[in-house]
Amino acid sequence: MKKPDIFEFYRRLAESNPAPETELEFVNPYTLLVAVALSAQATDVGVNKATRALFAKVTTPRQMLDLGEEGLKQHIKTIGLFNTKAKNVIAAARILVDEFGGEIPHEREKLETLPGVGRKTANVVLNVAFGEPTIAVDTHIFRVSNRTGLAPGKNPLEVELKLEKSTPEPFVTHAHHWLILHGRYICKARTPECWHCPVADLCAYKPKTPAPKTKSNAAAAAH
Repeated sequence: MKKPDIFEFYRRLAESNPAPETELEFVNPYTLLVAVALSAQATDVGVNKATRALFAKVTTPRQMLDLGEEGLKQHIKTIGLFNTKAKNVIAAARILVDEFGGEIPHEREKLETLPGVGRKTANVVLNVAFGEPTIAVDTHIFRVSNRTGLAPGKNPLEVELKLEKSTPEPFVTHAHHWLILHGRYICKARTPECWHCPVADLCAYKPKTPAPKTKSNAAAAAH
């Protein structure tokens, strides 16, 4: 995608949603970190259901340690891989208390030293909690970037670096959310909803999906 088209791509997404936000519910940077770690291979809706009661009690690493691994499991047992995730969240809480004074570090490298926190999770925390211009490439962003031609790449890191390089400055802070939401609700994996996509004419995807036939359309075609 050429530079003018990239600018227009983001401009249109921004126009339809000027202030996008994460769909994960959180109270502070620590609970955001926990929520993002729990969301791996799980839906935001499922994570939110599990964490509402949890975050009513636990908002700091110290409180998480006091809750303990078994106590945490009772809250998150509806989430996939909850045993491993509980172990990681407790281990991360221990490191945050012992090495970071209970505070969430602002550096990606330090965040990635925490169990269960990879580059994607670190980027989400940096972007959402601290306003850093990071882009966390999940399956939605990877798909949108490749399918549209916005930032094609063979792996998430390649796509991330291309997006960071090509995203115009006015859009860097919210680019992450615009792309995720676009992939989640319009540029879907199996059947992209091209018929009402605001950037369809800028997109390199050729077999554009037509609008589904309604009963009135079908009746008109029959006549």
